[in-house]
Amino acid sequence: MSPYQQAGRPACTELRYKSAEKLLEVEFADGKKFSFTAEFLRVESPSAEVQGHGPNTKTLVPGRRHVGIIGIEPVGTYAVRLKFDDLHDSGIYSWEWFYDRGHDQQELWAAYLAGLEAKGLSRDPQR
Repeated sequence: MSPYQQAGRPACTELRYKSAEKLLEVEFADGKKFSFTAEFLRVESPSAEVQGHGPNTKTLVPGRRHVGIIGIEPVGTYAVRLKFDDLHDSGIYSWEWFYDRGHDQQELWAAYLAGLEAKGLSRDPQR
């Protein structure tokens, strides 16, 4: 049994990137299917660069409205590394990460937008 399955979550059965829509679709053995924008995946990256190294050290990443994914590399049988066109590529996205974020996506996105607004930042790139 993989570590992913030991965590009590179903296995990932399909991963599909729609480049025109900048949308990554992830399907699981229990029939759940989640769609993630590249922007969401970039600003919520599991990398230390975004999440930090301890509690309350997450970095708010503005200006990524138009970011796309230029590469998807398998990491063992439990995850993928996403390469973004802004050259960010240090996050390892486990199947568990996708499953959990799929369920919490609306709340995470609302918190991200509120954080941008509170700091006077934008989803649009700086000119």
